[in-house]
Amino acid sequence: MLALHLFNVTRSHRAKVKAKRLVEIAEETGADAVAHGATGKGNDQVRFELAAYALNPDIKVIAPWREWDLTSRTKLLDFAEQNQIPIAKDKRGEAPFSVDANLLHTSSEGKVLEDPAVDAPNYVYQRTVNPEDAPNEPEFIEIGFEKGDAVSVNGEALSPANLLTKLNELGGKHGIGRLDLVEGRFVGMKSRGIYETPGGTILLEAHRGIEQITLDRGAAHLKDELMPRYAELIYNGFWYSPEREMLQALIDQSQHHVTGTVRLKLYKGLARTVGRWSDHSLYSEAHVTFEDDAGAYDQKDAAGFIQLNALRLKLLAARDRRLKG
Repeated sequence: MLALHLFNVTRSHRAKVKAKRLVEIAEETGADAVAHGATGKGNDQVRFELAAYALNPDIKVIAPWREWDLTSRTKLLDFAEQNQIPIAKDKRGEAPFSVDANLLHTSSEGKVLEDPAVDAPNYVYQRTVNPEDAPNEPEFIEIGFEKGDAVSVNGEALSPANLLTKLNELGGKHGIGRLDLVEGRFVGMKSRGIYETPGGTILLEAHRGIEQITLDRGAAHLKDELMPRYAELIYNGFWYSPEREMLQALIDQSQHHVTGTVRLKLYKGLARTVGRWSDHSLYSEAHVTFEDDAGAYDQKDAAGFIQLNALRLKLLAARDRRLKG
């Protein structure tokens, strides 16, 4: 049997990408199986295998941690040593926690982080300075968007990877994007992790900022309602499911007019929108001004609007009063 090995499968977005490429290589080389090193306690085993089966229902999956006598990291290290497999260790000898990292974030778990009542040691944080030690002067940046995608920082057009790299540098400098989280894993248990997402945190704030003036209220509310469902599907490994694709189409449609620029203030662990503008903006100063709006809005129209919306409340109140006698 030919097998393709994947070790250290991390979060869902990487799992589905790696699974896709592994299945492609298996088909190209005639392999009938893929293997991964995800533990039997985590979410990654689910994400990786669901993606692999969705792409090739006949593929075989080998999971040594579940199938062999590898029930702990200690046994894994012993196995690696016996088989001359190099394992990276920090200067303390044995790594005090486990780290998964990619361009978007780092997630650290295990050992010194397992007790959720204990504050994480400072050395766990790798991408961000302590917010208390961040610069005492704020920094202002501008992020440009086209149809929901960030395309520039301070007027400089950047590829997605370079843009996120730039925001990671800015966010890390100002201590932005730290999160101490206890997650409820798909397999049933809770796990404490320390996350650092400096660029992603800035990007989320900026994206919400530009949506505030370019998305209709109804569309924005519907998108917010669907976001937890969309996130849950990805988290649980259902990237290649039809429902995820359906939601993706809806979200993509919602971003058609999300174009413009957002100005943000970076300071002591926070990224805050302080300005936003767009040619696609729905914001109308003529309608919201407290001064003379030159006939843009007839305030008398609000009376009928209020009466119509109050009708059912009036009927309810009248019934309750009648029943009380």
